[in-house]
Amino acid sequence: MKTRYQTLLAPLFLLAIASIVIGQESKPEGKQSVKPGINKSYLDPDLKVDDWLKRFEVESREVFHAKESILEACQIQEGMVVADIGSGTGLYTRQFAQATGPKGWVYAVDIAAPFLKHIVARAKQEGHQNISAILSPEDAVPLPPESIDLAFICDTYHHFEYPTGTLSSLFRAIKKGGTVVVIDFERIEGVTRDWIMGHVRAGKPIFRQEIEDAGFDFVEEVKVNGLKENYFLRFRKN
Repeated sequence: MKTRYQTLLAPLFLLAIASIVIGQESKPEGKQSVKPGINKSYLDPDLKVDDWLKRFEVESREVFHAKESILEACQIQEGMVVADIGSGTGLYTRQFAQATGPKGWVYAVDIAAPFLKHIVARAKQEGHQNISAILSPEDAVPLPPESIDLAFICDTYHHFEYPTGTLSSLFRAIKKGGTVVVIDFERIEGVTRDWIMGHVRAGKPIFRQEIEDAGFDFVEEVKVNGLKENYFLRFRKN
């Protein structure tokens, strides 16, 4: 009988089912919600992926428009294992699958099953054989210990309702020397749009401190061409 970690290496068409089991087996660690209800729309069982494609994969969205520059800044190498945390519609999952090559692997991790089903279907359609879809609980990243080289968190960290548990599990999942990339919204009084001020619970200094408190070392802030409302931070597990 396969262990729950061996199911991660199952054929692509099995991953959508196998990963649901993996997500349910994870143990809650950070039960203190920092913003109740932040993920309500993503947990809707009737979530319509097409509606979110129109919001996520459009030129008016900064991280879509700057996707090539962001990918370059991530410093992906062939053969790497990457986790796209909060993968959504799979915009960056697909790019990482191409960049890591046939010897690499990409885990699309999300709390919304419809997004993951979409990613699996599109991966099969486009011939990507190195993508796994992992259904995640809200308070943990259900990946094996020391299994990934890079965790990519794009416009998603502010959706970590239980950051303590999520970051703790993520720290275990990253290999020694592995990195975390966090892209999120600047939150500056008098500068940032009102919608962001209300939606994003904290600014860059607080998010950075939370990640460092989880054990990661801050490496640098990267100035990425095309990012104005968003910042790009890199951390490492030493």
